[in-house]
Amino acid sequence: MNIPTPRTRGFAACSVLASALSLAACAHFSEDGGFDAVARTAAPRIGQTAVWKRTPEDRAAAERDTEQLLARPLSADDAVRIALLNNGSLQAAFAELGIAEADVVESGRLPNPRFTVRRSSAQGLNDVEETVTLSVLALLTAPYVHGIEKQRFAVVQASCAAEIVQVAARTRSAYFMALAARETAHDRREVEEAAEAGAELARRMRQAGNWSPIDEARERSFHAEAALELDRARLAETSAREDLIESLGVDIEPQKLELADRLPEVPPSIEAPADIERAALDTRIDLQAMRASLEALARELHLTRATRLVNVLEAGPTRVQQGPSSAPYEGGFEVSLEVPIFDTGAPRVRKAEARYAQALARYGQAAIEARAEVRKAYARLSAAHDMALRQRDEMLPLRKTIAEQDRLRYDAGQIGVFELLADSRVEIAGVSEYIQSVRDFWIARSSLDAALAGPAPAL
Repeated sequence: MNIPTPRTRGFAACSVLASALSLAACAHFSEDGGFDAVARTAAPRIGQTAVWKRTPEDRAAAERDTEQLLARPLSADDAVRIALLNNGSLQAAFAELGIAEADVVESGRLPNPRFTVRRSSAQGLNDVEETVTLSVLALLTAPYVHGIEKQRFAVVQASCAAEIVQVAARTRSAYFMALAARETAHDRREVEEAAEAGAELARRMRQAGNWSPIDEARERSFHAEAALELDRARLAETSAREDLIESLGVDIEPQKLELADRLPEVPPSIEAPADIERAALDTRIDLQAMRASLEALARELHLTRATRLVNVLEAGPTRVQQGPSSAPYEGGFEVSLEVPIFDTGAPRVRKAEARYAQALARYGQAAIEARAEVRKAYARLSAAHDMALRQRDEMLPLRKTIAEQDRLRYDAGQIGVFELLADSRVEIAGVSEYIQSVRDFWIARSSLDAALAGPAPAL
């Protein structure tokens, strides 16, 4: 058995103090607040760089960029850029970085000493005690606590990066919804105008005695249904524009928000990600955050086990004066130690073990759900791509051919004007269905990007 000598005990104390002083020297706020790493993580997934508006200059620059983007018809990338600059929820998430970094810096600072004075005097005799104490336990555990807070800071960074990707995906989806809603409303208006022309012609023919009441009622019913669908399309367009404005985070009137002329074309093919399930496990930000959280909980569990019997340990020099004011002070030291008689720390250890087991189980389930989510997202993308191409390459040409043949038949007197109007409505409806398919494809693509990044983990 090795008994520590005063020399070895002094060396150990100096080592602890040197480690604590080194830790305190490194405990300072960074210039970027940890945001640069967040922006680098999110940038490859969204094709743009997020901005944290921390200063008046940052806010002024963001306002100028936003005004320039809103002055022209927006593309999907423009919409995402505006959201990255102005979305309030996103900027609020960035503020969590400041809170988490403050915890990291605070955990790296030396504990403040405590100065205690006790004084009494009677009949010219003094009883004075002055003590300066320092939490030895806090000093010894500071490196572990600092490591835990750094892991938690990494979790906050991952959460912010995931939130950036999710905001970008929601903004893209809202953009495509708004653009498709506008095109659909335009097509519904054409259908309503054609139905109105048919209803008016039917009314006149009924008045002339050349049309039966039921035939007139049928055309008027077509017109009423077309008008109802137009009202619904206009409401959907208004709602979609409002949803887009919410995602952008700007205060602008819906009618002043200019969008592109039409939805982007569907690409001829889509590239299947290689080993999409493995990519989800390796690259999903929420799983990375959960792994960092597990490491922090593991450190916390180790620290809890190490300090279960000693939760309070303070020591420091003291001096005492007893007698007249001319009496000399007597030096000494004071040690404050919590005696683990009633609470041996077992509940704290059990709680830490349960929290770690809980986090481990949640991580396992999250990994299973992540693989399933990306598989479903890719399946939706593939199906949406196939349906959009089938409508573009097969359905629309066929309906166009039918419409052209019906015009020839009408010119030859083989069909009447009502049959021609009915076929025109069908052709326009086919275009509207294709617009929905294109919209669904681009939304599915944004959803796959979001699924590969993962949702923002709960803090």
